[in-house]
Amino acid sequence: MAHSPSSTRETGPPSIDFDRLPMRVGLGSFMHPDPDRLQFIKQLGVDDILLNMYRTPLIDTDYSELPLSGNQQWTLDEILALRGRVEDAGLRLNAIENLPLCFYDKILLGLPGREEQIEHVQQTLANLARAGIPMLGYYWDAGGVYRSSTSYRLRGGAESMSIDLADFQNAPLLAGREYSEQEMWEYYHYFLEQVLPVAESEGIKLALHPNDPPIPTIGGVPRLFRSREAFDRAFELVPSSTHGCQFCLGNWAAMGEDIPEVIDHYARANKLFYVHFQTISNALPAPLHEVFVDEPGYYDTFEILKKLRDVGFQGLIIPGHVPSMSGDGKWQERSRAFTVGYLNGILRSVQQN
Repeated sequence: MAHSPSSTRETGPPSIDFDRLPMRVGLGSFMHPDPDRLQFIKQLGVDDILLNMYRTPLIDTDYSELPLSGNQQWTLDEILALRGRVEDAGLRLNAIENLPLCFYDKILLGLPGREEQIEHVQQTLANLARAGIPMLGYYWDAGGVYRSSTSYRLRGGAESMSIDLADFQNAPLLAGREYSEQEMWEYYHYFLEQVLPVAESEGIKLALHPNDPPIPTIGGVPRLFRSREAFDRAFELVPSSTHGCQFCLGNWAAMGEDIPEVIDHYARANKLFYVHFQTISNALPAPLHEVFVDEPGYYDTFEILKKLRDVGFQGLIIPGHVPSMSGDGKWQERSRAFTVGYLNGILRSVQQN
């Protein structure tokens, strides 16, 4: 039976009041806080980062070892050390994004052993909170993130990711059988009932990311978070001020949603926790590709930043996926630097008007 972590708190470094910071551009989509990368980030004028603990070749997380060890939970000491490495470089660690799938795969699929996994997730949440990490972004899917290609050609030969849903129609079973939408919602409801009370008592927020791509199913496993109705249902199942949106603009655009209206909707509910700023060519089900932040796409970058200002959003904005430019490494450093500069220029403009 799952239980709450011990209420005995260990002393960590002084906490940063992230809620008092203004809307700002930061960086993420990487796993290891390498000193050279942290220095590069600081040189860009960025003060805020998050670290991604979900292995995928689509961003710079494809490593044999995570900076936090353990295949069940993370310890307070390790999280404190990780935060210290970031702060020693003059940066703020705003969130950890994603638990390793092995932390919650049995919970996600309703398999034997999920109670033990719940206990470890509860303790990990407590350890993150006690180490001064204000937020955990999480992704609810057994199959991960899918792309048809990572070499779709943009201007000057830059390469971006693309999606053609026809490529996933015959995907093999991910988990040995077909799962129903109803049972996946039941497993998710169980997860929320067990973890949100811990998040509330420990003072850490949970930010839900859409399925990527946001389509009904791949490999026999329903992908629940593919619409605004699904997010509303998630927030209504176990109401909590600690539960909100990891607002990935690329996926909300792929859903075909009215982005300014969705921003209004979740701003009114205090559910906009942080933003992935990436732009795509068009909504699904037509084939789509990701584009540079200054190119015409599904939405206008200036209008979205202005809308976020108008609704009083005070959170972190990071470039999610970015195209690969000539000379880029695994993290697309040049493209991310371009994106940060472009977003910061617009942000300064909208904040002064």
